[in-house]
Amino acid sequence: MAPIGIEVRADGEWAIIHRCTRCRAIRTNRIAGDDQELALLQLALRPLANPPFPLDHLPVEGR
Repeated sequence: MAPIGIEVRADGEWAIIHRCTRCRAIRTNRIAGDDQELALLQLALRPLANPPFPLDHLPVEGR
C-alpha cells in the first residue's frame, strides 16, 4: 500500500488514503498518534505543490 493523499472526515479526523501497488484498490486508514506530522502535511500539500494542470493557464485577477 502506498500513501496517495489525505482525507478530512466530517468530524475533523484525518485519514490517509492508500492505493495497493498490486491491485490498485484504494483504502483509508485513520492517522495514528505515532504518525509523523511533517510527512502527513507533505502528503496533504502534494496536490497544491504539483497540480494536475498547468497553473500558467489560470486567469489572474488584476492582469
